[in-house]
Amino acid sequence: MLMRNRTFRLIFVSDLLQQIAIWIRNMALLYYVMEKTNGDKFAVSLLSIVEYAPIFVFSIVGGLFADRWNPKRTMIAGDLLSAASIVVILALIAGDAWQSLYGAAFLSAILSQFSQPSSAKIFKKNIPEDQVPAAIGLTQSMSSLFLILGPVAGTAIYQWAGLNASLIALTLLFLLSAAVLSFLPKGKTGDANVSSTLREDLREGVRFMRGESQLKRLFLAFSLIGLGAGLVQPLEIFIVTERLGLSPDKVQWFAAADGFGLLLGALLAVAFTGLLKLRYLLPAAVAFMGVTYVVEALSVWPVATGAFRFANGVMMAIVNTAVGSYVIARIPAEMIGRVNGLMMPLFMGALLLGTSASGILSNTAGIVPAYMAAAVLCVLSAIPALSLRLSQDGQSEQAEGGVVRNG
Repeated sequence: MLMRNRTFRLIFVSDLLQQIAIWIRNMALLYYVMEKTNGDKFAVSLLSIVEYAPIFVFSIVGGLFADRWNPKRTMIAGDLLSAASIVVILALIAGDAWQSLYGAAFLSAILSQFSQPSSAKIFKKNIPEDQVPAAIGLTQSMSSLFLILGPVAGTAIYQWAGLNASLIALTLLFLLSAAVLSFLPKGKTGDANVSSTLREDLREGVRFMRGESQLKRLFLAFSLIGLGAGLVQPLEIFIVTERLGLSPDKVQWFAAADGFGLLLGALLAVAFTGLLKLRYLLPAAVAFMGVTYVVEALSVWPVATGAFRFANGVMMAIVNTAVGSYVIARIPAEMIGRVNGLMMPLFMGALLLGTSASGILSNTAGIVPAYMAAAVLCVLSAIPALSLRLSQDGQSEQAEGGVVRNG
């Protein structure tokens, strides 16, 4: 039983505390900036930029260091420094230098990029391979649940307790998370050769991925999915207002349907982990995502649109769980940090590229063609996904770059 695994329980509790803290931080800073700037759109969007921009650069750096450092110490240090960054934000606000909080928020976002790859390494070393899909599914379930409840909880806490109390609470949450992680097994220092430079480690990671045809196909499929998701993301409100003829505030209900779909999909992945090993599950899931985009674009019935938004969330959760399980179970321990560090910027870059192209495409061709283009990209992503073997019998190939396997 997965929940009998002490390592998983500790990381799960730590992730829970961090999710609560992150949403308190996000909502508290959002409302505070809106109050200080009278709802200035640029100021609010800048806050989003400083929270998401570190993913591109520092997820790679975090992945490199995860392969070099002791993962337990890295995660504890990340929580302690995150708590310290919130103390800095409190001091800046108290000194009426609130604009500087952007820098502190940027630092906090950087620190979070070190924890995820380290967590993946601990999963790799302490959780049996047959339990990895359930572990990924449960963490995905929690993340999906907070996509629904996080903004509500963060808003309620901010309105009830105010900014300073919210920030103090999340500081305590980060400290409590660090305390929980201190009970993890000691483990050893990272697997990478610490005498090498970060550049050499990065080159070794790139060589490894170039020699893994399965991994290259996975990256290609994931990038196409991200590009398609980016095309439709900015247009969701126009589907609600133009295609369905509803008021803009109704978009929250369709976002909730998506969130509940993510939650159910993750729970299904936990309950039926054997399905994740089916060869055609991943291509079928991404192809069906394309179908949901077509229906959303053509539908003029709110119930149908909401139902397929829900279905899209279910498929996305299954895709995320399958990909996460593949990386942890099938990638050598000494490479997990670097693979994780390169995968996230690739997906986010494709997502932002699609978002950037969305406005141009929708303005020149219309909303429906933009959704159809996203559907085509999902169907195309199914082609490289067809040759992926997620089951144990399809062991990944030996890397041509001379990487030594752990077995």
